[in-house]
Amino acid sequence: MVGAFGAALCAMVARITAAGARYASVRPDAEAIVALADALRERFAAARLTDESAYQRVVYASALPKTTDDEKRERTAKLQAALAGAAEAPLAAAGMAAEGLALARRAEALGNTHLVSDVECARAFLWAALEASAANVRINHRFMHDAELVRAQDERLLAILAAARGTQIAGEG
Repeated sequence: MVGAFGAALCAMVARITAAGARYASVRPDAEAIVALADALRERFAAARLTDESAYQRVVYASALPKTTDDEKRERTAKLQAALAGAAEAPLAAAGMAAEGLALARRAEALGNTHLVSDVECARAFLWAALEASAANVRINHRFMHDAELVRAQDERLLAILAAARGTQIAGEG
């Protein structure tokens, strides 16, 4: 939801800017940002449900019986599959947060100096969403046994973080 707030702020900045006569030259860019930010906000809202569902599968698998060897094997298999999904959901959200940071950069480039703090707030929300998502990916990785899957997800996460950091650095100048 924090990422959705960041995306909503990007859309707000772009909407206000698009409506201003003194920003007519950037109106097409502003309108494009509105569309992208609104869609991102909706994707974040849907991601919340995906994440909740993924974690619920971990809770369910953790509660499976483990009295017999067969039960232990079945529980382990279901728990490992659930953990993979529980890592994938915040990994996807991390990617959305990085997209949002790029949108915040674009919103800033519109040049509306009256809305600088709103862009800063959007960045803060989106960065918080990214960091929280990364933490959730990594905690699930601690319990996963499939080293190859952990490595692949971690590589994707590192790429997302690197891209987001590049966006942050670009936005600070």
